[in-house]
Amino acid sequence: MKKVLLVLLFLFPLSTFYAPRSFSLPAEDVQVVLDAQYFQVAKKMIQEAKHSIQVMMFEMGYYDEYPMTLSNLLIRELISAKKRGVKVQVILEVKEGEDRTTERNRHTGKILSESRVEVIYDSPSKTTHAKLMVVDGELSLLGSTNWTYYALTSNNEASVLVRSKEVAKAFVDYFNRVKATGSKSQNKE
Repeated sequence: MKKVLLVLLFLFPLSTFYAPRSFSLPAEDVQVVLDAQYFQVAKKMIQEAKHSIQVMMFEMGYYDEYPMTLSNLLIRELISAKKRGVKVQVILEVKEGEDRTTERNRHTGKILSESRVEVIYDSPSKTTHAKLMVVDGELSLLGSTNWTYYALTSNNEASVLVRSKEVAKAFVDYFNRVKATGSKSQNKE
């Protein structure tokens, strides 16, 4: 019994020292967004954005041969938001060499940057697996959903929509830290 108590007394301070940092933030509203619901929620957020949109995405596909796919529609909504004066920034995953995700993201990044959307490619040495959108420093949509055909139409996907300035600020701060390690797209803005 004494040994167990000694071990616990020794491990407790270490567990508090090495515990991962987490914190809770206030939220006005949290909504579960499942499967194909994501498209309508994301589209509405983009259409109603007044000041800023930050998107961080593992995979964002623009399909030239299928212009009406849901991911194409969301990408065109980002371009429309930029045209109406919203600051739109997108971080996309790339790797060294070529793979499907990198090729798809570079193609989408080219389309966005040609329309003056700020596109940043993450550092090739670190995978950006986040799927996150923050609008007007208040709404955050995050979860498993990539902006690809299957993710938006037929995959099992789970996300949450959080209305909270504090949560949005934490994600914008994170966005900016990842952005600082990335590089701008090749196209001039």
